[in-house]
Amino acid sequence: MRTDEAIRLVTAARTDADLFGTQEPARRYRELVGALHPDRLGAADPLVRAAAADALVTVTTRWRTPAPTYAGDVADLHDHGDGRLLKVARHPGDNDLMAREARALRRIAEHGDARHLAYVPRLVDSYPARDPSSGVQRQVNELVTVPGLHSLDDVRRAYPDGLDPRDAAWMWRRLLVALGLAHRAGVVHGAVLPRHVLVEPDAHGVVLVDWCFSAEPGGLVPALVPGHEDWYPPEVAAKRQCGPGTDIAMATRCMTWLMGDRTPRELRAFADGCQGTALAIRPDDAWRLLRELDEVLHRLYGPRTFRPFTLNP
Repeated sequence: MRTDEAIRLVTAARTDADLFGTQEPARRYRELVGALHPDRLGAADPLVRAAAADALVTVTTRWRTPAPTYAGDVADLHDHGDGRLLKVARHPGDNDLMAREARALRRIAEHGDARHLAYVPRLVDSYPARDPSSGVQRQVNELVTVPGLHSLDDVRRAYPDGLDPRDAAWMWRRLLVALGLAHRAGVVHGAVLPRHVLVEPDAHGVVLVDWCFSAEPGGLVPALVPGHEDWYPPEVAAKRQCGPGTDIAMATRCMTWLMGDRTPRELRAFADGCQGTALAIRPDDAWRLLRELDEVLHRLYGPRTFRPFTLNP
């Protein structure tokens, strides 16, 4: 779709049906954003760029008309019911964190093993949108992930006395796969917290979300999630370099917290080895750590078997 066609369509539309049509509205939306996105207009006439920007505001405003379904750390998420989420920065000062997420997910998609990409959300697009009422510009990340996910916070609420370690085992294993995928692509998540680890109970799926605090190995985690300061290893609060071991320490904390007093001695010893006070003494290869975890689990429980899992114990 050409830019001039997109502008005419948006300015003439009086209803959502006029704008998106009745057939494949998601496709029409992507065509409009593609035609109107300021990064794709190059050296176009300033008047054309201004008209396109105003049209983009109209498109993105209409597209995110559903009320926020989830409140994230820095953004509100609007669920369109078909697997797509529009993640909109709550404050313009957090636009840079939204841009971090987009960069991280693009890098993982480009350099990660395609077999494991379902362990992170898929980035469809990232673009600025101006609020027509205030004129404030906020960054929007359009994401896709599987439905029916629940956070580890939900799991702990369902099992307040601690989760059976045999159920925690598959969550731990898959979380290490998500980290291995990211680390091989050169991305540190930077905020592996229970609220960011989502599980699909029936299929034993795991998705690691909210990459807004991500960094490259050797870089700095840009911020701490308020209220979770004590979940971070020392290098984050001290503004020292992060690395794969930063994520591994936080992931380990999530899993021991999930099991609580039900954590077996052998798994407790394994966890202690992942949470050293210095980054240099922690494991830094999630794939190798996964093999070591499997050895511990095999000694405890024998060969792996599928255990049905429910959030209604």
